[in-house]
Amino acid sequence: MTGTLYIVATPIGNLGDFSLRGQQTLAEVDLIVAEDTRHSRHLLNHFGINKPLLSMHEHNELGRVDSLVERMLSGDSIAQISDAGTPLISDPGYLLARGAREAGIQVTVVPGPSAPIVALALSGLPASHFSFEGFLPSRSGPREQLLRDLLGETRTMIFFESPRRVVDSLRSMERIFGPSREVSVARELTKLHESVHTAPLGELLRWIEEEQNRQRGEFVLVVKGADEESQEEELVEAYRIVELLARDLAPRRAAAVAAEITGVRKNLLYRSLLE
Repeated sequence: MTGTLYIVATPIGNLGDFSLRGQQTLAEVDLIVAEDTRHSRHLLNHFGINKPLLSMHEHNELGRVDSLVERMLSGDSIAQISDAGTPLISDPGYLLARGAREAGIQVTVVPGPSAPIVALALSGLPASHFSFEGFLPSRSGPREQLLRDLLGETRTMIFFESPRRVVDSLRSMERIFGPSREVSVARELTKLHESVHTAPLGELLRWIEEEQNRQRGEFVLVVKGADEESQEEELVEAYRIVELLARDLAPRRAAAVAAEITGVRKNLLYRSLLE
């Protein structure tokens, strides 16, 4: 019989959030695959779990998959954990889960904490429809281009951010989304110094800049989606601008310039000219 791949969620801060099923699963498998074995060893020691650990991160995941799949085909069961929270969410593991499924190996999830979901629930922003965008690019150019692409997104958006870049990212958001867009900054979730502050971007930036301690820790940014009525008005204005530009520019060039001005996707503006 083949083994099983268990994708096991671990605490994002408070060790009391680790489920009994998660603990039992890690205690029973033949191998635990972890993003950072040194970090994970502290967790396992706290719960008295003594199992072999193997590191798997973004730089070596591809090279690990075949051998791990072979072990499971030979009967070993493997648990995959990340440094914190639910594996595969902005963490390694997708390739292993896909490889296991393609080999006919059973894959199951032991659910538990997930920082994006916790931050969304705490934000006070609409939670029925949302998109998880992961980490923003570190450089300002690509970061602001990505935010322009999301300008018309009407779902609540969730981002991870590091303490080194949180202020720069909020400044980029203010430039692209405007100072009145509501954003929630969740910091150190489930830990001793957990804090959540929700406010319009302009006010939020002043709040986080005035005290250095507010810029420390691990961050989740939750951004309210665009208002559908204002989005429609922005599209109408973008179509007007691209039509004016097209009087003197080739359609593709007019669409590219209008996209830079308005933040509306270039392909959408180009199609509007062709139609």
